[in-house]
Amino acid sequence: MSRRSGILEFAVLGLLRESPMHGYELRKRLNTSLGVFRAFSYGTLYPCLKTLVASGWLIEESGGASEDALAAPLTGRRAKIVYRLTAEGKEHFEELLSQTGPDAYEDEHFAARFAFFGQTSRDVRMRVLEGRRSRLEERLEKMRISLARTRERLDDYTLELQRHGMESVEREVRWLNELIESERAGRDLKGAVSGEPDSQDTTSGAPGGLPRSREDDSRTGPSDDTAT
Repeated sequence: MSRRSGILEFAVLGLLRESPMHGYELRKRLNTSLGVFRAFSYGTLYPCLKTLVASGWLIEESGGASEDALAAPLTGRRAKIVYRLTAEGKEHFEELLSQTGPDAYEDEHFAARFAFFGQTSRDVRMRVLEGRRSRLEERLEKMRISLARTRERLDDYTLELQRHGMESVEREVRWLNELIESERAGRDLKGAVSGEPDSQDTTSGAPGGLPRSREDDSRTGPSDDTAT
C-alpha cells in the first residue's frame, strides 16, 4: 500500500465511523472537512472503497431512492451503494489511531491524523504532536543552514520566498507548542483537542483547515443539506 493510499483509507474509515455514507457524500466530506484531500477524485476513491470492502472493513448496502435521485445528476449513474463500517473495520481504524510511527509526522498524514484527534487517546496525541514538532524543528534548522550558505547568491525575491517558508514552519512550531502545553495541562482548547468538542469549530492554524475534534461521534454526522 502506498503512503498516499494509506492516508485515504485511514480517512475513509474515520469518516464512516461517524455514520454510513455513499461515495458522493464521502468525497464531499473528504474535500470539505479534510482539506488535504481536495485533489482526490472518484477514480481514486472507489478503488479505495473496493479494497476496504475486500478486506472486510466495510460492507456495501443498498441506498434509498431519495439518495439515488440526488446523486444521479452528479455521478452520471444511480448511486445505490452505501458503505458501512464493520466491527472489524472499527477495530482496524482504532489500531491505526494508536500508531505513532514516523509517517504520522509527515505533512499529509499528520493533517489526516489531526482531523481525528478527538477519537484519539491523549497519550497518542502527545506522541504525534511531539513527533511532528521534532520533525519541523529539524526541517527549520536545515532551512536556516541552507539560507545562511546561499544568501549571497540569491536575488531578493528568492530570498523572500525562502524567508516566507521559514516563517510558515516557525508558525506551525509555535502552534504545536501551544497544543502540547494544553495537552500536558489537560486543558480544553476552545473547541476541543481535549474535553467536550464543538463540532462547528475549526483550528485556524491547523494544516488544511482541519476540524479540531470529532470526539463525540453523535454530533459529527453529515448535515441535513449534505448531498446523498
